[in-house]
Amino acid sequence: MTHAAEKLSDAEIARIASRIDRPIALVGLMGVGKSTVGRKLAALLGKDFVDADTAIETAAQMSVSDIFEQFGESYFRDGERRVIARLIEERHGVIATGGGAFIQDETRTLLLDQAVSVWIDCDVDTLVERTARRDVRPLLRDGDPHEILSRLRREREPFYAQAPIRITGEDGPHIDTAMAIIGAIDRWL
Repeated sequence: MTHAAEKLSDAEIARIASRIDRPIALVGLMGVGKSTVGRKLAALLGKDFVDADTAIETAAQMSVSDIFEQFGESYFRDGERRVIARLIEERHGVIATGGGAFIQDETRTLLLDQAVSVWIDCDVDTLVERTARRDVRPLLRDGDPHEILSRLRREREPFYAQAPIRITGEDGPHIDTAMAIIGAIDRWL
């Protein structure tokens, strides 16, 4: 589902925020804007925001790239699941997950059961442009980013599609995507 910029009043946003009884987990490919939109969404709802990758780096005292390089993806995914479980238990308001978190069975089950999972989708060309801004994506280091992101999108779409809410992020203001998420959560609740 795509979204037109939803216009919600402060009172409507406050009403919706009061109905949300668990963390909102943003899922989707790298570059869709989970962190940027997540910060805006949290601010609008009067909730806190946490980026799961940042929490992982803090817990491990090393970067996601270094964890991948030194210990491999499966080690990283196990730590990621444990950190996300802790973030949910701590009742954070909005959690931005890493692009691969939701494709892991245990992590996806946890997020579907204990959070409001929102898939932010986006076209591959926009993802390529956004991810080119920073060289911190381990999965994009060895090959053509367009090809890799296209393949990841095909492989991960069936998993992301299990999220009860899907928003298409457009190349407009992130506040529009955040507002669309709030409206979609209201309809879903």
